Formats: sequence, C-alpha cells, structure tokens
Amino acid sequence: MQKGTQMQARGFWATAVTAGLLVATAACGGSDDKTSDSSSSGAGGQELKGVTIEVAAKWTGVEQQNFQKVLSAFEKKTGAKVNYASTGENTDAYLGPRLQAHQPPDVAILPQPGLVAQYAKKNDLKPLSPDVTATIDANYTPYWKQLGSVDGKAYGVLVKAAYKSIIWYRTKAFDDAGVQPPADWASFTKAAQTLSDAGSTPFELAAGSGDSWTLTDWFENVYLSQAGPDMYDKLTKHEIKWTDPSVTKALQALVQIWGKSNMIAGGSAGALQQKFDASVTDTFGKNKAAMVYGGDFAAANIGTTSAKVGTDAKVFAFPKAGTTTPAVLGGDTAVAMKDSKGAMALIKYLASPEAGTVWAKGGGYISPSKNVKPDAYPDALTKQLVSQLQAAGDSARYDMSDQTPAAFGGTPGQGEWEDLRALVKNPGDIKGAQAKLESDAAKAFK
Repeated sequence: MQKGTQMQARGFWATAVTAGLLVATAACGGSDDKTSDSSSSGAGGQELKGVTIEVAAKWTGVEQQNFQKVLSAFEKKTGAKVNYASTGENTDAYLGPRLQAHQPPDVAILPQPGLVAQYAKKNDLKPLSPDVTATIDANYTPYWKQLGSVDGKAYGVLVKAAYKSIIWYRTKAFDDAGVQPPADWASFTKAAQTLSDAGSTPFELAAGSGDSWTLTDWFENVYLSQAGPDMYDKLTKHEIKWTDPSVTKALQALVQIWGKSNMIAGGSAGALQQKFDASVTDTFGKNKAAMVYGGDFAAANIGTTSAKVGTDAKVFAFPKAGTTTPAVLGGDTAVAMKDSKGAMALIKYLASPEAGTVWAKGGGYISPSKNVKPDAYPDALTKQLVSQLQAAGDSARYDMSDQTPAAFGGTPGQGEWEDLRALVKNPGDIKGAQAKLESDAAKAFK
C-alpha cells in the first residue's frame, strides 16, 4: 500500500475508534436501540442451499470454536456450508499467496486496519452490497462504518471488538499475599514484589515469537498513559522517532517488570518460549503466576480451566503509568474477497445482532453492534469494561501496532514484535532496542 493511503487509513481509524467504541460499547451496558428486524443473513429459509463459502480468520482454539458456533447458526439458517480456514497470526502472509493465485477465500476477517486499506487499494476487496451496508447502518454507529471504509466505500464490518487495557489476576494469590488490585504503576510494581515475597510468581509473560503481540500491547498501554493520546498518535504515524525520550521512558517502566527474573514465570528464557494461550491457562489452570496480561478475549481461555471468571479470575484496569487512563482497543473486520451471494450473505449475518448474540454467549467477546443485548453476555465483565472505557473518555486509542505497516507492527519474528522480544532477553539495552525499533519502523514506513 502506498504511504499516503496508509497514513490516511491510520488517521480515520484512530479518530473513529475513539468515539465509536465508546458509544457502541456503552450501548452494550445500557438500554438498547430497537434491533433491526432480522437483518441476519438476507437469505430467508434455505436460499443458500448447495452454496459453499470459505471464511479465513486468525482464530484457533477456543476462539475458533466460539466463532464456528456462529457459522453453524448461519448454516442452519441459510442452508449454506461454511468451511473455516485459520490464517495463523500472520494473516497477510496467508492471504498474499492465495490472492496472487487468484484463489482467495470468499470472506476474510482481518485483524489489522491497515490490511483493509492495503487490500482495497490493490482491488483485492469487493465493496459491500447495499443490503449489507443497510444492515450495518441499522446496527452500528456511523463511526464503526467508517472503520471498514476506504475512500468513502464500505468494504468491511467490524465483527469483534477487543478491550486490551486490563490485567487478569488470581484472587487467591492476591488474598494470600494481602494485595489489592493496583491503580497506578508504582502500586503495580509494589504489589508484584509483595506477591513475590509471599511465594507467588507475579506474572506470566507471553513473549514467544508468534505471540509477542502481547509485548506491543504492554508498551501501548504504558506509552499512552505516560505520553498521552497526541504523542501516541504521532508515534503511531511515525511522525516522531522510536528513539524519542518518551519511548525511553516507557521502556524504562516496562523493564521494571520484564527485567527482573523473580517477576516472570520461567524468567526471560521461559517468557521467550511462552504462547499467549498457555500464559493464561498456566496462570489459572496451573497456578504458575498471580497475574497475566490479556484482553477481554482471555476469558475464553480461562473457560478451559477450572477457574471461574468473576470469582477465581478477575480483572483490574491496566495501571496508569502517567496521567492518562489507558484504553487500548482492537478489533477484527470481515471483508469480501469474492463478489458472491454467499460472501455478502455471510458478512450481513456477521453484522447482525443475531450473530453477535450467539458469539457473546461463548465469552471472551464484545460485539461492536449497539443492538446486542447486555443479557447475551455470560458474566458481568462487559459492564466493568464499559465503566473503564467511560473513565478513559476521549483518550481511548486503537491498537498502535495494528495501525502501522504489517512489516513493522504485525509480523512474527520481525519489526516491533521481535525488537521487544530482544528487550525481554536483554533488558539492560534500552538504547539498543530503541535504535532497532527506529531502524525497522523507518524501513516499513517508506
């Protein structure tokens, strides 16, 4: 994608998400607008019988299982058959060869907003049909529609939102150590030390090569809180360098945790091999740590253990490292790569309250739709997250790494993912980490 288009895409994503998710998610916690009358699939009865649709997304494990429940409901409603393909974490690497071979899936669900604009610019996406955009209009705020649009054309719909500014903790570990959920960074590091002194390893850290997106989320929360939303936007667009003192300050805070062997289960060597799913299940299923970073979607992983969300496993807001309450948000956008009746019908269904309700019941999910009722969610977590979002106000921001070129912010083994892994391995070399981050960012933003 050309730089100009990419910068434009990042700009509208940052602005729209700030307002849009606060409005849409708040609607999940309060009274709902009237739901659109069966805006589900647009295919009543069995109109898609005999049609096979392929949908590709990054989800595996429990997240995939919950999504396939949504696909099963669509199949039952329409008569279509849906085949699911997992792209793995590197969605672009999976889709690129298939696009070159002119064999894309009917529908893809993209985890990075930059990919929507990238593919649209290359004419790899099909504009959404009028009936699909009408469903979006009926169930989403205008901000959400903008998120899936490029140059005024609607290409996708955000079907899954993620709130990424929370820390999950084991209540028993906190109770045994006499620790209360901390609100600021100083209290956070103090609580971690108290837990360590009481015999509990404070953190599980997923820093494996394929899961080091968690490190970018840690950084984004700290940086947003310390530097504020304006500087966050500038760094996102590479208008300031990664060698800036504001980045130094954030990394210095992070190594207060990442750089101490007693803070992390398995030490840095263990963290560098750890996967995200295992970091959650090791915390709550094997009691290997007291805390783990993960968005709201980690509830699905906790659900595979004997721990219960809301009692054994609770969350607190990612601690303020500065004056801004951090609220980092993510989301996944469904797009059509084939101009087929099946593709448009599936996207229309995914944009409906019916699909969101099925999805919500599995846990670890927040619908961007204003018409998914609060009672669709299996626990009180969503209301707590809404409260945190409201406290963040206009400082809420979309995930920084997901707004940068994929080569820098979204690819395992390179760019920001790998550079932050190097900092976990060698926490004393902040200057070296910044130099590598800047070098990699400069190449990706050309």
